[in-house]
Amino acid sequence: MLIALGVTGGIGAYKSVEVARGLQKRGHDVVAIMTRSARRFVGEVTFEAITRRPAITDQFARGANADIEHIALATDIALLLVAPATANVIGKFANGIADDFLTSLYLATRAPVLMAPAMNTHMLEHAAVQRNLQTLAARGVSFVEPGDGFLACGWIGKGRLAEPDAIVEAAERRLRPTGSLLGRTFVVSAGPTYEDLDPVRYIGNRSSGRMGYAVAQEAARRGAHVVLVSGPSSLEPPTGVRVERVRSAAEMLRAMRTHATGADAVVMAAAVADYTPDGGRAASKIGKTDAPLTITLTRTPDILAELGRARAGAPLPVLVGFAAETGDPRPRGRQKLASKQVDLIVANDVSRADAGFDVDTNAAVLISADGETDTPLQLKSGLASAILDRVEQMLAARTTAAPVRTS
Repeated sequence: MLIALGVTGGIGAYKSVEVARGLQKRGHDVVAIMTRSARRFVGEVTFEAITRRPAITDQFARGANADIEHIALATDIALLLVAPATANVIGKFANGIADDFLTSLYLATRAPVLMAPAMNTHMLEHAAVQRNLQTLAARGVSFVEPGDGFLACGWIGKGRLAEPDAIVEAAERRLRPTGSLLGRTFVVSAGPTYEDLDPVRYIGNRSSGRMGYAVAQEAARRGAHVVLVSGPSSLEPPTGVRVERVRSAAEMLRAMRTHATGADAVVMAAAVADYTPDGGRAASKIGKTDAPLTITLTRTPDILAELGRARAGAPLPVLVGFAAETGDPRPRGRQKLASKQVDLIVANDVSRADAGFDVDTNAAVLISADGETDTPLQLKSGLASAILDRVEQMLAARTTAAPVRTS
């Protein structure tokens, strides 16, 4: 297959050479499309030597058909991959700006599009960039999540280009999707929420996000389009999964409401805080005194219950909740199944040292209207597989569900 590799102006452009080589090892032909800024970081001769094709650098190169080359290429490519994707090109793609070969190709092609963002942490978090990413995602663009670490600007945080192997793997999955959940959309929540007391302190819990991340990874492995709504977590994003970061219960509710619309399944694995400071975060740090400190807390929204009410008896999405209890989780799990109007409760005893929060293993009982199934202590990836087996059975049984999407 022919892949158009868009290279834009960032220090991560040097990794694009390895991406091109990795794609070739998978049997693909690659044509490099370099923006003017990209050539400040790596030369076109390098890509020409690797791809054995001229690198495209000028929308108005001389020649009889040069002015329509982006149209011809648009019909030939199987994938448009942009790595690194800067804030600039993300904004242009989102807003239909076609001022060079790469942006013109994006508008002209009907091939799937995969982008690997890379930029300064604050740029990535900026509302304008996040809005542009959401716009592109809504159009079907896929993303390879940037990594955390030391950035070229000297900062430490999220924004570095994903490793070449991860980008190549994501491209392969986009080109040759397979799996029992192909065409399905899954929304998974993971990790804790932090409810801020003041600019320094917050109320949180010990959830690491491992269980939700494992579910998201397994759903993606089975071919689903997966949106992972993650509270604060230090885990690396799963390959091929779109990640939306949130902090508070209120932020998670907004994200889950948005993404649950039209989803085939929602897995609410996050350990959402039950209470938040009344009146919100204090504007300045609460000073220390010798007197006792009293903080009034109010209930946070019950996200799973709200999703159950919003479904209003419709067959989709399949709703999965978790019951993290200390002691026998079955009674509370059964109660949650009914009161929250969900299809499956994953109930576990988090007082165990080898299960629950912040460990790699878990054991649970799967509770549904059809009965209860105990799962043994195992890696969370194994439990994730068991959960998705049940969800697949529920999806298959709902013959009145909307047709499975194929793109």
